Amino acid sequence: MDVVRSTDGITGIRRLLRATRVGLNALHWGLRNEEALRLEILALIPGIPLAIWLGHTGVARALLISSLLLVLVTELLNTGIEIAVDRIGKERHELSGLAKDIGSAAVMIALLNAVLVWCFVLI
Repeated sequence: MDVVRSTDGITGIRRLLRATRVGLNALHWGLRNEEALRLEILALIPGIPLAIWLGHTGVARALLISSLLLVLVTELLNTGIEIAVDRIGKERHELSGLAKDIGSAAVMIALLNAVLVWCFVLI
């Protein structure tokens, strides 16, 4: 696993550039190692142009696109939870499993949100 560098001790535009690089490195790691993240990115590729085409107003387009991006954000947070739990220890523990299950539930709710937003905006 690649180590992603932090932005500690850097300020101003250099901090912003470093934070962008760190974020892109983390996203790249996720795409290489997390199938769910790859699937969600594959859904974004047609989803964003479709949202632009189907949304009749700027607000509708923003709702459609942001609902898709929320799924991606939630998946990244869930991946972070899973990595942190695994870092603590690989042995089975009820609370470790619960933390991972709650992260998965958050992704499920984000997916449900996306479906509902698309239904309400388009119907």
